[in-house]
Amino acid sequence: MDYTGYMREALAEAEKAYAKGEVPIGAVVVLDDKIIGRGHNLRETLKDSTAHAEIVAMREAARRIGDWRLDGAVVYSTVEPCPMCAGAMIQFRVQTAVYGAPDPKAGAVDSIMDILREPRFNHQVGVVSGVLEYECRTIIQRFFRELRESRKESK
Repeated sequence: MDYTGYMREALAEAEKAYAKGEVPIGAVVVLDDKIIGRGHNLRETLKDSTAHAEIVAMREAARRIGDWRLDGAVVYSTVEPCPMCAGAMIQFRVQTAVYGAPDPKAGAVDSIMDILREPRFNHQVGVVSGVLEYECRTIIQRFFRELRESRKESK
């Protein structure tokens, strides 16, 4: 299966976050080969620590279909989900999580722990990793490099 088209849509969401000065992570939720939810980081904009791209996209998807269960849905995220987002994917009953770049400091799928495939939970989520990893990693690196440079200049 070719996951790159939908990951490019998630990258477009990450670009929206970047333009707002948010950490550039984007996500889309796909069901029956249609995007039913889109999101990008809005933590700073909304002053809400739960406003991660995946959460925003899954909330929109649930509203759109009128059900909290996203059975059969695939969530595409530009970065490996954190513990909160991975937990939300279980709660939303997502079928598969597809992500681009690993997150060695906060990743809760492959890097630090594996919440999505934990057999003790009542639902497990399939995982596909490394889709457009270079592009997903590059936008994050560019954001933080520019942030560091602007902090140096302001001193």
